[in-house]
Amino acid sequence: MDFRIRSIDFTAAGREIVRDKEVASDAIGVGRAAHNAIHLPDLAIEQEHVRITPVPGGQLQLESVGSLGFTLDGRSVRSATIDPSKGAEMGLASYRLEFTVEDGKPGVTIRQVLVDKGEAKDRKRGFSLTEALPGKRVISWAAVGAILLAFLIVPIFSHLTRPDVEPDIDAEGAVLMDASWSTGDLSLVHHGLEDSCEACHVEPFQAVRDETCLTCHEDIGDHAADDRMALGMPDYGAGDALLWSVAHAFGKPGPGACTDCHTEHEGAGRMEPTPQQFCSDCHTSLDVRLTDTQLGNAEDFGTLHPEFKPAVLPDRAASEPVRISLADSPEDWNGLSFPHDMHLDPTGGVTQMARRLGRASGEGNMLECMSCHSTTADGTRFLPVDMGENCEECHSLVYDRVGPTFRTLSHGDVEQVQADLRAADRNPRSPVVTGRLRPGDFGEGGLYYNNFTPISPLQLAASAMDEDGLCGECHYRGDPAYGALSVAPVNQPARYMMHGWFDHDAHKQEDCVTCHAADTSQKAEDLLLPDLASCRDCHLGEDAHEAEVPSSCAMCHSYHPPEDLLAAPRRVAGLDRR
Repeated sequence: MDFRIRSIDFTAAGREIVRDKEVASDAIGVGRAAHNAIHLPDLAIEQEHVRITPVPGGQLQLESVGSLGFTLDGRSVRSATIDPSKGAEMGLASYRLEFTVEDGKPGVTIRQVLVDKGEAKDRKRGFSLTEALPGKRVISWAAVGAILLAFLIVPIFSHLTRPDVEPDIDAEGAVLMDASWSTGDLSLVHHGLEDSCEACHVEPFQAVRDETCLTCHEDIGDHAADDRMALGMPDYGAGDALLWSVAHAFGKPGPGACTDCHTEHEGAGRMEPTPQQFCSDCHTSLDVRLTDTQLGNAEDFGTLHPEFKPAVLPDRAASEPVRISLADSPEDWNGLSFPHDMHLDPTGGVTQMARRLGRASGEGNMLECMSCHSTTADGTRFLPVDMGENCEECHSLVYDRVGPTFRTLSHGDVEQVQADLRAADRNPRSPVVTGRLRPGDFGEGGLYYNNFTPISPLQLAASAMDEDGLCGECHYRGDPAYGALSVAPVNQPARYMMHGWFDHDAHKQEDCVTCHAADTSQKAEDLLLPDLASCRDCHLGEDAHEAEVPSSCAMCHSYHPPEDLLAAPRRVAGLDRR
């Protein structure tokens, strides 16, 4: 069958262009693909959208080929049969196809509908709020004014007119609408100040000042005397000096201010420790500017750091601790005669005795470091060794027995010991073994014969401080002017490293002998501290990728040391055992 297809287009000037063509085919296709007899280039139309097929009676069958339908005389359908002599209109996206009969042949006239957007807007305008509102320019300036009022004028005005009070972490902020000025959450230690910006930012548009920090942190220790700090700081180059001059012009305090190290508004976590570069700026060449300093230069723990200098009593005559480098193999006088190796020897007599005594309590193992040394509650350091708690299980101080009661000497109280011995019960004790002679050292005149015979308090007191006596086995004889039982003072330091921080709990996965060579120590004066090289097995500098534990200065050192030299430094921000 022959189809007459007419397309009507318009030029830019609005003039109509009509093109006719005839197609001889049993069916014609309509779609976006170019091979269709009726080609409609609209993305809303499928490649092959509709097929038009003649049917008996001079009618046409319209059938949707793809997944989309079409409209026929305003109704949405997927297929239909029409009589072209009566006329019909099919809608596909922006195109309209009109069916007619011309010269006995079915015809299709194609028009593209042009949507008048302006006219559509006019129709909707009556139902819009546009006519009732001011223009966009007026609304924009009004919004700018509202923002300036709420977030600039109100905060500044309320800041300038607020009452002048001391910062209080529990008080509510007096400045209105200042939360929008925050550049980020405060750290956990300052979290309570988030609603009180003026507690730190006292003056508008100025950085936080040192005197403001010190209103709360008034007891913080100084890193060094002001005059020494000024001499120890390096001179800034021309570029740094220019940057600082610009910073000063905008109210930022100078080098060495609190805010140089302690930066805020970086998230609700811990306050990050200061990078080691801040420390190395001065300490890398400190001896050049402070020629009288006793501190060694330090830049990075893995490359430039002085050997450790513990505070020790180098001999019995010393009255104050002296800092001596571990490179000089110092000894520490503690007033005790104690061989570590004998107590830790796995095949020695002490081990055998510990096993026998331990079987009664269900243990029976050899002695270990933790058998005598107990950690503090936080696991950081160790408590002093106590005779009653740590030693008496093996080294008994029982000197007499009255019926079922055992009398024990009061360790550490010389006067009480002397009184106890003078008042000791002198009645003979019943023999432990009767009806037979005791062999060897247990016999009459033997070493342990006194264990089975009446005691002589005077003899016991006179021999107690002998080398093999009850007290002299562990203690040195003291000043004779204080009597026969005078004992040399015992010194058990809580800390040796006075300018550093060490946490034993963080190293509990290691064996004690990894760092402390106690199993080979033959005398109590041996200073069983690991040296710098031992620590470098695991710890290297802040940026050392090969280290098991990259370590910055802040891991062991506090910038603000406490006033008491023997007190532990405050736990630094970079150390989090949790």
